[in-house]
Amino acid sequence: MTKIKIFIFLLLSVAAMHAQGAFLHQVPDSTVAKSPTYVYMLHADSTKFDKVRVPDAFILVGDVSFRRDSMYMFCDSAYFYSKKNSVRAFGNVKMEQGDTLFLYGDYLEYDGNTNLARVRNNVRLIDKETVLETDSLDFDRNINMGYYFNGGSLFDGESTLESMWGEYRVGTKEAMFNDQVSLSNPQFNLHSDTLVYNTASKVATIVGPTDIYNGAENHIYSELGRYNTASRQATLLKRSVLYNGAKNVTADSIFYDIPSGVSEVFGDIRYIDPENHNMLVGDYGYMNEFVDSAYVTRKAVVVDFSQKDSLFLHADTIWAVSGNIETDSLYRQIRAYHGVRAFSKSMQASCDSLVFDSRDSCMTMYKDPILWNEGIQLLGEQIKMYMDTASIDWVHVINQTLYAEAMDSVNYNQINGREMKFYFADGKLKEMHVIGGANVIYFPMDEDSVLVGMNTTLAGKISAYMKDGQMDRIVVPNQSKGVFYPLSKAPADAKYLENFGWFDYVRPQNKDDIFNKRGKNKDMLLKIIRHDRIPLPSLERFNKDNKAQ
Repeated sequence: MTKIKIFIFLLLSVAAMHAQGAFLHQVPDSTVAKSPTYVYMLHADSTKFDKVRVPDAFILVGDVSFRRDSMYMFCDSAYFYSKKNSVRAFGNVKMEQGDTLFLYGDYLEYDGNTNLARVRNNVRLIDKETVLETDSLDFDRNINMGYYFNGGSLFDGESTLESMWGEYRVGTKEAMFNDQVSLSNPQFNLHSDTLVYNTASKVATIVGPTDIYNGAENHIYSELGRYNTASRQATLLKRSVLYNGAKNVTADSIFYDIPSGVSEVFGDIRYIDPENHNMLVGDYGYMNEFVDSAYVTRKAVVVDFSQKDSLFLHADTIWAVSGNIETDSLYRQIRAYHGVRAFSKSMQASCDSLVFDSRDSCMTMYKDPILWNEGIQLLGEQIKMYMDTASIDWVHVINQTLYAEAMDSVNYNQINGREMKFYFADGKLKEMHVIGGANVIYFPMDEDSVLVGMNTTLAGKISAYMKDGQMDRIVVPNQSKGVFYPLSKAPADAKYLENFGWFDYVRPQNKDDIFNKRGKNKDMLLKIIRHDRIPLPSLERFNKDNKAQ
């Protein structure tokens, strides 16, 4: 008798639902089939009504299922609003579309007309390997997009992304995250304000302030760019910054391959090495953090701020290279090639190429080097300048040397020799020593700083001492030869040493003038002289000499 009552109740329920326009029949007629927006009930263990609490709904209980076109819904119980074409589902809610997209939760509101689902509590959206978890998710089936607004996370099989607000598009596999965004990966961590991430390509698109940490030493900051989390390659724009330990580089755009440690940087580069107190500037750079080297060109400049008086040095190409001294102790070299020009308040320089080595704090200048210190000009085949913690310590000039100091527009103190050593204090020349074939032209002054004559001296070696930036006295050996001329009687052809030249037109005038290349006149270039071998007689000369004997 009980079974008959249940059967009669179900028949009455179906009839009532037809009367309300609901669609619970298993096989829709031709009219229904033309409307893809209808929700169909497929199964429920029991159906009842409650005219007081939910007057417009059928109350379905037990193993409830629905279908709307290719999407199926399952739950423990539900309110089915046939007139509104909507469902409220409770307990173990599941939506599935095909065999790859699943949506789970404790509660669901689904509108068949707008095709919008609102899922709440313990929500999980699964799209193949991608899993999105949150407490509140709205899913728009028209565009296959779900979004959360009260905190959530997405896992793609490798990385976990968390944020306060996010959306995920099933078709494109693209997710967008806002507010307190974090991406965790076994190899790195990312924190951002706004991020777009594709779960198929594993590419994160940076569209807001973003920090990427690769271990304790490596850090990327960018506000615009792309980061491939699989290959760990980054293309960064908008004045992004790479940090490697204490060093950092900022540029308009950066390509960075993290596994190889190589980066290419473009546009207004600022590479800062605070430990070695220098900065590289240029428009193109190539850097390798594993061998700790940086290459910069196109208006390349190295700024050395290890001294009180910062040095600005320009060349066509500048390298900053690190090495080991047979131990773990590192040293640093700066190598500048072609068209070197340098400026500081106390010192200016010009040469073809240059090397600075932190092991002895020595800057070596090659090929027609010139060094200026206030009113003094030094030149030779090679100049070695040794620095201390404050400024220049001493300078070693080697071969074809010349010291020149302007006394007025036509008279110059001059010294040359095989080798010169200059010693400084507080950035000013204090004394000098010339070794080997020293020639001197010296214009002494009286107490009123008026030139009184010209003194010429030839000696094997000499020493000279400075006062207030000018030559004060010269010390020569007793066997030296010298002639003193009253200024009016000084021979014009004896006023200048053979290798004299005054190259003030080459001298950089300020830190911006280092880019304006000006070299010596061709007739004033140093002659190339070999010092590393003794010339051998020709075979013809050798035979001729033997026959004569």
